[in-house]
Amino acid sequence: MRTVKATAAALTAVLAAGAASVAAGRLASDAALKAPAGRPLPTEPRLTVHGTAAGRIALTRDLASLRPGTYGLAGDGSHAVVGPVLEAAEHTADTVVRRLVRVTHGTLAPGDAVWLTPNLYVGNPGAALGLDHADIDIPGELGALPAWFVPGFRDTWVIAVHGLGTTREQAMNVMAFLHGRRLPVLALAYRGDLGAPRPPDGLGHLGETEWRDVDAAIRYAVRYGARRVILLGWSTGATMALRAAEHSAVRERVAGLVLDSPVLSWPATLRALAQARHTPEPLLPLAVRAAQGRAGLQADRHAEADSERLAVPTLIIHGPDDTVAPWEYSRRLAARRPDRVALHTVPGAPHAAMWNADPKGYEERLRRFLTPLM
Repeated sequence: MRTVKATAAALTAVLAAGAASVAAGRLASDAALKAPAGRPLPTEPRLTVHGTAAGRIALTRDLASLRPGTYGLAGDGSHAVVGPVLEAAEHTADTVVRRLVRVTHGTLAPGDAVWLTPNLYVGNPGAALGLDHADIDIPGELGALPAWFVPGFRDTWVIAVHGLGTTREQAMNVMAFLHGRRLPVLALAYRGDLGAPRPPDGLGHLGETEWRDVDAAIRYAVRYGARRVILLGWSTGATMALRAAEHSAVRERVAGLVLDSPVLSWPATLRALAQARHTPEPLLPLAVRAAQGRAGLQADRHAEADSERLAVPTLIIHGPDDTVAPWEYSRRLAARRPDRVALHTVPGAPHAAMWNADPKGYEERLRRFLTPLM
């Protein structure tokens, strides 16, 4: 009798531990599958404002606050733009002083929690950049998809698609540059974004289903005069661009791809985001499997498989300091398809912030890529 009770108790403990592990894996997978648009990814550290002065801001000393380039600085109810580290300023062991370019809205006070974001601009292209634009709705698979359309004189359109942790406002970083080349720009909000339809299961799918919203945008562009389109995507937006270029029924209209920090291996990205949430190492495989099961992700999706089907000129802009989407996959994709893929490497840049780290270099490389496609 004692043996039976002991066996039952041991079995109960094992089942309870298994259930707890599955629950922990499911929770860890939320870092990617339920990442809210416009909120920082778990890889992005919270910083503290230590003080502001004329054109300067002191932030917590961290690898993030030491990054090269220009970034948005977001807080709860505030947004600012910060430029490079001021080498001549008085730094301390705990703080870094950067150039404070402007405060877009709200206030920055000592003690405020903030984080760096690729989004330099907030609002819309008219308010933020002074560009004429139209607010449009694109008919999508799940319903109307909000988008901004900035007109241009060419019949090659750029469709811009944001990724994890950002919103369509990210497209405004390069919108003035694209407008200067007279390219019409369509900046898309897709399923799960504010104002867009909610996915039936409430989850993000890392581009595996969202690409159909990019397909809807291509169809819209063609319907309204685009002879060709160039897909410009960041992070999972780059993944969507890849899928649309492969699967869209109007893929012959896709003239080129620009992939910024593309998520080419969803298991690697899921693992990175789960690690950033301090998931114990033994539970990381569970987090990946939980995400695969919940979102129906395909186990054989990886850069090598995609490379064989790549049919248009492709520019990948990525860097080795990306902790969310490993740069190695972009490097391997470029090495496998030198006939189609050019890789522009940006050191010191976090995920989906290649433009922020080096705006001039980014735009020059983009100009050289786009010129023969226009």
